[in-house]
Amino acid sequence: MVMAEQKQFIALGSRLLGIPEVLTLGVKPNFLDYTPAQRELIHAADLILFPTVGYAQFFNTMGKKIFPSLETHLYADEKIMQTTLFYLQKVSHPRTRFYYPLHHGDIVKDFAFPFVGKIPRRSAQGRGVFLIREKEALKKYLSLTRIAYIQEYLPHEKDLRVILLNYDPVLAYWRVRQAGNFRANLFQGGKISFEDVPSEGIALAREAALKCRFDDVGMDLIRYKNNWYVIEANMKYGRKGLNMKGLDIKQLIRKKLLLGELTAAGPCLG
Repeated sequence: MVMAEQKQFIALGSRLLGIPEVLTLGVKPNFLDYTPAQRELIHAADLILFPTVGYAQFFNTMGKKIFPSLETHLYADEKIMQTTLFYLQKVSHPRTRFYYPLHHGDIVKDFAFPFVGKIPRRSAQGRGVFLIREKEALKKYLSLTRIAYIQEYLPHEKDLRVILLNYDPVLAYWRVRQAGNFRANLFQGGKISFEDVPSEGIALAREAALKCRFDDVGMDLIRYKNNWYVIEANMKYGRKGLNMKGLDIKQLIRKKLLLGELTAAGPCLG
């Protein structure tokens, strides 16, 4: 592949600090906080990297190419929005419903114990995820959140994390749960395994990322009774698995950038 014409790229967020071809301007709360010269660079840029959710929508409206995609920004840490998008795009996903306070009493009508309750926004690393086995546990969970995010419990010993850049799987590994913990997150004691990673799981993760336009993401999947399910998309995926394989996320992004692979809007499956 031929390297893209050498030029300076513009970034707002700090993800690519230290990459020589990228000028990181930082995130200013007001656009006029940028100097006139910086504002001109932003207006002239063909591609703006890591614009952050605060600016991604504006650049998208202007017709600017951005990386990651607008959808990657908008659906980050938004479990309810992700679930609705998965269903609309026919991505295989565990049965999930949301309940506002007026309808909390319907939960036990719709789901048999045990089931999973999650804090629907800004919960990561396995925090804010609860296996609810009885009514008292449900009451405790409901005291933590106004909107109940309830999901069927699919027992599993491990889940599959697939990291994709511009829809290209760059790494996949199992996260094996610790005995006594139903969560496989590394922050909850889960262990990484690179053994027997199934190609069909990687393919499903890529297909889901394409459908949802998530181009910088860690997709989490489980296999239950020979069926695959996408659990959620993590835009703030960890680096431990990458580090174990000697992979540097900045350099992976840099390579794709210099090859011109981040400048396309990205494919989408209907």
